[in-house]
Amino acid sequence: MSQKQLKEAFISNLNGTSLLEISAGLSLAPLCLLCRGLLLILYYLRHGKPVSSRKYSLLLDFLVLVSPLLFSCTVLSPIIFFMPVILAAFCAGILSKIYNQRKWEARAPFGQIVKEFQKTYLDPGCIPAITVFRVYINVLTSISILAVDFPQYPRRYAKAETYGTGVMDLGVGAFIFGNALVCPEVRQKSCVTQPRFSSLARQMFSVWPLISLGVGRLLSVKSIEYHEHTSEYGVHWNFFFTLAFVRLAASLLLAIFPKHKAWLVALALAVLYQLLLSTTSLKVFILHGSDGRGSRLGFLDANREGLLSLLGYLAIYLASVQVGLWLLQRRASVRGWLRALAGLALAVLLLFVLLQLCQACTEPVSRRVANLPFCTWVLAHCLLLLSLFVLTDLTLVFTKLLVKGSSVPCCWEVVQPPDSSKKHGMEAVLVGREDKLSQLCLISAINKNQLLFFLLANVMTGAVNILIDTIHSKAAFTLCILHLYMFFNCLIMSVLQARNIVLKFW
Repeated sequence: MSQKQLKEAFISNLNGTSLLEISAGLSLAPLCLLCRGLLLILYYLRHGKPVSSRKYSLLLDFLVLVSPLLFSCTVLSPIIFFMPVILAAFCAGILSKIYNQRKWEARAPFGQIVKEFQKTYLDPGCIPAITVFRVYINVLTSISILAVDFPQYPRRYAKAETYGTGVMDLGVGAFIFGNALVCPEVRQKSCVTQPRFSSLARQMFSVWPLISLGVGRLLSVKSIEYHEHTSEYGVHWNFFFTLAFVRLAASLLLAIFPKHKAWLVALALAVLYQLLLSTTSLKVFILHGSDGRGSRLGFLDANREGLLSLLGYLAIYLASVQVGLWLLQRRASVRGWLRALAGLALAVLLLFVLLQLCQACTEPVSRRVANLPFCTWVLAHCLLLLSLFVLTDLTLVFTKLLVKGSSVPCCWEVVQPPDSSKKHGMEAVLVGREDKLSQLCLISAINKNQLLFFLLANVMTGAVNILIDTIHSKAAFTLCILHLYMFFNCLIMSVLQARNIVLKFW
C-alpha cells in the first residue's frame, strides 16, 4: 500500500466511543478554564496585582488551557475518567486556599457571602460562556485534525465510518452549533425593524470566504493527492461547503418563519428527514450509492454524504439559533443565571433521554447521514458543555467576590446595579478593569481571528502530514510535534491581538 492508502486506512472503518467517555472528555475544558481563573486570582491575592507580562500570560494560558487537552487525547487517554477528578480536586484545593486567606482578612460568614453572591449583578451585554465555547470547539478541532494521524490518538476518538459516536463526529456538529449561537438572527435586536431578508443578504456576502476555502481545499487536496476519507462528505464536498450552505439555508428559513419558532422548524426538518431515511431507499443510497456497491457516478452520487447530510446539519443550526435567542434574554443577576443553569441542565437531561428513545425506535447515531439521533446527540453534548462553561463562570465570579479587586479575563464582569432612585433604564456601571486583561488572554486572541486560526491549523496539518511519517511516530515525538503545532498557532493569534489586527474583511 502507498503512504496515501495507509493513512486513509488508518482513519477508516472505525466505530467511535461511549457517550460517557465523551462527557468525561468534555468536562476537561471547563475545568482547565476554572483552574486558570483560580490561579490568576491566587496570584493577585499574593502579589496585589494581576499578571501583566504578555509572555508569561501566553505561557500560562497554553500550559493550563491547551496542553492538558493534548495529553488527554493522546498518552493520557487510558485514564480519561480520572483526569476530571484530578483537575476538580486541584481546583477545589486552590479555591479553599483563596477562601481561607480571604476569611482571615475579613471574617464574613459563609452564608452572608452566598447571599451577596446571589444578588450580584453581571454585565448583561456579555455572555463569556458563548465565546469560550466557540473558541474551545476551535481549539479541540485543531488538536484532533492533526492528532488523529498519529497512533497515540485513540482510534475510538476518530470519526466513525457509518454508525457510532466518535469525538471528531461531535466536533463537526459542535462547529455548526457554535456558529448558530452568534448568527445575525440571534444578535439582531428584536426592537430594531429591519427588512425581512436583510440577514439572508448579509449571509450571502459573509459566506464567500467559506466557499473560497472549500474550493481551495478541494483543489489542493486533489493536486497533491493528499489522503482523504471519501465517505465523510464525498469526492468533491468538504466541511467548508457544508458550513456555508447551512448558513444560507438557515437564513432563508428564518426569513420565512419567525425566528422564535426556530426550534419547531428544526424539529420538523429533523423528523421529516428521519422518516425519509427510515421509509424510503434514501439511506441505502447514501451508504451504498445508486448501484448498491458504493458507486460514485455523477455529482450527486459522488457527494451524496455531504449533500444529503445538509438536512441534518440545518436542523442542528436552527435548534442552536433557538438556544442563542434564549441565552441572550436579559438576566441581570447571578440568581437569574442560576435559574438559567437549572434550565440548561433540564434540557440536557431531556435530550439524553430523547437520544435513547430515538436510537431504540430508529437507528444508532450516524454522522455520515446526520440522522435524528445524531442531531439529538450533538445538541445534548453541546448544551452540556455550554452549561459547564456557565457554571465555571459563576464559580469564578464567586471567587472574585472573595478577593476584592481581582479580575479574570473572559469571565463575567461584575457591575453595580442601576440606581433605582434615578431615571429608569439607566445602564449598570462596570466594576474593575477587564479590558486590559482581555489583551493578555489566549481565548480573546483566538476569538478575534477564529477563521484564521482554523485555516492555519488546516494548512499546518497538511504540512506536517507531508513532511512526517505520522503513522509510525513514537509518543515523545508525537507530543513534541502536537505541542509545537498548537503553540505556533496560539502564538500567531497572540501576536495579532497585541498588534490589534483582525483579519476579517467581509
